[in-house]
Amino acid sequence: MARQRIGMKKLRDVLRLKSTTAMSEREIARALNVSRPVVAKYWQGFIASGLSYEQIGDTPDSELVDAIETARREPGKRYLELVRRFPSFVIELRRPGVTLQLLWDEYRTEHADGFQYSQFCRHFQTWRDSSDVRMHITHKAGDKMFVDYAGDKLSYTDKTSGKQVVAETFVAVLGASGLTYVEASASQEKEEWIRSNERAIHYFGGSTDAIVPDNLLSAVSRADRYEPDINPDYAEFAEHYHTVIIPARVRKARDKALAENAVRLAYQRIYAPLRNRLFSSLEELNEAIRELLEKYNNKPFQRLPMSRRELFERTERSALHRLPRERFPLKTTLLVTVQFNYHVELREDYHYYSVPHYLYTKEPKTKVKMVFDERAVAIYYDNVRIAQHRRDRSPNGYTTIPEHMPERHRNYAQWSPGRFESWAKSIGAEVAQVISNVLGSRKHPEQAYKACMGILSLAKEHGDERLNRVCGGANRLETSALKTIRNMIKLELEEERQPQLFAPLADHENIRGSEYYH
Repeated sequence: MARQRIGMKKLRDVLRLKSTTAMSEREIARALNVSRPVVAKYWQGFIASGLSYEQIGDTPDSELVDAIETARREPGKRYLELVRRFPSFVIELRRPGVTLQLLWDEYRTEHADGFQYSQFCRHFQTWRDSSDVRMHITHKAGDKMFVDYAGDKLSYTDKTSGKQVVAETFVAVLGASGLTYVEASASQEKEEWIRSNERAIHYFGGSTDAIVPDNLLSAVSRADRYEPDINPDYAEFAEHYHTVIIPARVRKARDKALAENAVRLAYQRIYAPLRNRLFSSLEELNEAIRELLEKYNNKPFQRLPMSRRELFERTERSALHRLPRERFPLKTTLLVTVQFNYHVELREDYHYYSVPHYLYTKEPKTKVKMVFDERAVAIYYDNVRIAQHRRDRSPNGYTTIPEHMPERHRNYAQWSPGRFESWAKSIGAEVAQVISNVLGSRKHPEQAYKACMGILSLAKEHGDERLNRVCGGANRLETSALKTIRNMIKLELEEERQPQLFAPLADHENIRGSEYYH
């Protein structure tokens, strides 16, 4: 076989290093100054021989070479029978509680003369390492989702400006099945990062027990080998989807090997086919990515009789956590100033929300923390929540809690058009007409509240009858101005106060009536 190519010392060194170290075939080849195919050839022959490393110490060189050479040329029936089982082992090992020990026990039950456990494991490891399922074998179904950004960028041309826009490429892969999700996103900012994670989870139809990101800032506030600080919003996102964040360890390539392998395959299966295509929007780019992604996920494995999608459906879908009813409400935090009217502005919507009125005078330009998402707005002062509002996106509008208002403002706020109209009717029909005219003359009813209060309060000073009579005159003049009504009452009162020039005559028998002169 290879006596002419490699000496027995190097042959035994190949077997020793492969059996007792974690060195790769390439590293062994470099260390021994031989080619990698030679290393692979000797090792595969050794595995096929059924020998264990412990057995070869006392085996003569000639017998060892013959055993390896024969096994390589003519794989034994026992070995071939075992190898045929390996694809099913890959699937079974993803199921909860299934181990190589259990699979070996089942194998020996059927084949009493089969390989010993150490040989069984070594054969499987060799087969696994030579296939494209090697990356996924150690992960149970529903165990982990690996996420990362690709280093190379995709791009599209903006329709309006004609400028080329660079897009990030987000990649997520399930550890057990290898099912992959890819999308282009606007940036690596926290919100984009979390939404990409969320879309991946929804693409898979559920969440894994853990998410494994790299140590980018959107995921990890402070990297640490033992106890990294997870971005608080990302941690809340994980809790919402019943998972946890386990960042890849710094300088531990194996922790993120699956994600990096998915990125490499994305370059081959997605980037390359798109290299000569032009896109005019991020949406258009993602449509093209989705088409290629489905082809990739439905492409059969090299050494398994199924695709990533089929493996996922068979082993992993049922192991995922169910999706919550609602999407994650991503929160944004701002530091804002309390205005003179005890409200703070959410600049994104140009809407104002109330805080307790005393905060305006507490200190010059009091700052409070505003935390908001798609549905709610919370406001904190001194790390204590002082207000909670439902989010309102109407521009230039105000959302006010009555308890936040000074008492004088609170009383005013309790008024409504219906209340003014009811009050006016209780005084008289003419007053009711005036109030109706006042309310109808303003763009917003609240603009008329002070005028209504001014008119109706005249009844307390001058009586219901007088106010209703004067309002009748105002209606005939087609006016409802408070100033005019006040002046009309003033004139009426002045007339009443003037002295009478001619006193009325009393009835007497000597006074001739008008009938006397006819």
